[in-house]
Amino acid sequence: MILVDTSVWSLALRRRTVEPSVYVQELIELINDTRVQMIGSIRQEILSGIKVEAQFAALREQLRAFPDLPLSANDFEYAAELFNMLRSKGIQGSNTDFLICAVSLRHNMPIFTIDNDFCLFASHIPVRLHTVN
Repeated sequence: MILVDTSVWSLALRRRTVEPSVYVQELIELINDTRVQMIGSIRQEILSGIKVEAQFAALREQLRAFPDLPLSANDFEYAAELFNMLRSKGIQGSNTDFLICAVSLRHNMPIFTIDNDFCLFASHIPVRLHTVN
């Protein structure tokens, strides 16, 4: 299973190009293999900022094919711990980014992202990043 970050979903769902990028092609393969995992905060980030109600509703419906991985209080506490640890080293990230890291670590699940912040996080905590072959 792979936890797909907002950056990849955004690339696939919001940007239209003639030829899909290798990241979008990889996401399609992961979806076809039923290996994609979703958490509520990623769903919220994907849906936030869509101005046209019909587009919001259509995207919300598409994303419902991916149920949320259940989270616990431990996930949020661990995310805060990671936030504090990396912040003490001068590394900044969002609460959602550290929640993604905490869930990834708890489930031993790589993160599929194109956000370079995660590469920086991975140099300090043992998160694994999914790479495109």
